[in-house]
Formats: sequence, C-alpha cells, structure tokens
Amino acid sequence: MTLHYDRFDSPIGELTVAGDAHGIAHVLFPENRHPPKGREHWQYQPATVREARMQLLQYLQGERSAFTLPLAPRGTPFQLRVWHALATIPFGQTWSYLQLATALGQPTATRAVGAANGRNPLPIVLPCHRVIGRDGSLTGFAGGLQTKAALLRLEQGAGALFDPP
Repeated sequence: MTLHYDRFDSPIGELTVAGDAHGIAHVLFPENRHPPKGREHWQYQPATVREARMQLLQYLQGERSAFTLPLAPRGTPFQLRVWHALATIPFGQTWSYLQLATALGQPTATRAVGAANGRNPLPIVLPCHRVIGRDGSLTGFAGGLQTKAALLRLEQGAGALFDPP
C-alpha cells in the first residue's frame, strides 16, 4: 500500500505525516518503538498531507485544540476502539489507563489498553499523551517523556513547549 508523506521540523523536533486519499495514517517521531511496516512503498508527496502538517503546527504553536482531519489508522478492532476512545479525552485533561479502560467498558483490561495506546499510529492527533499512570506519573510516549510533559504543559496553557535551559 502506498502512502504519501511529508517530513518537517516542528517545535518538538522532526515529524513525519503519512496518509492517502482515505486520511492520515501515521504521525511519526524520529525514533518510534513500533515503526510502521511498508515504509519502502511510501512516496514523498507533501501536498497530500499538507492539511495535517498545518494542523499539527497550529496545535504545537498553541493555536489549535482539536484536529479536523480524516483519519485512517490501521490496527486490530480492539486497537481501533482504544484509539477512538483517545479522541474523547478532552483537551487539557488527562486520564489514567484505568479511566480509559473503564470508558471502553473493560476496567480490567488496563494492560491491553496500555499496549494499544503504545501502538497508536497517530500520536498528538489521537492524544495518547493525555494518558498517564494512575498515580499521576508520566508513562511511555513515542516522542519521549520530555515531549509528553511539554505537550501536557501546552494544553494547560503554560505557553512554551519546553522549559528554557
């Protein structure tokens, strides 16, 4: 399957966005624990994903709190349910893995929810950064914990994405 992509600099580092006529399928950081398969078939065509790039940059500059993009993530039915639930976490709020599992009607499935959350192909757009440990601790994030903390601060209206050195 051919996806079109763009790679660009952002306030949180280089991002890659990939999609097709059905919607955006991936947002990637430079390092990804679960890189997508088939990248050798991707074609550099920034025009196809221009809107996604624009909306991500607006979000990262504090000018947008929601995305209006057609999405086309690929995963198991359970993963898709989890990713859909991520989209319901309000901007500026966090949920624990237990809250997310409970929202899915499966409060004992926190590990499975965590695993699906970790494979989210559309971080930021499907806000897996809003999912934290039950004790309020920051847990894994494809872009790194520093980036996760910065995104949460951005959503709390703290201004700068990263603390000055």
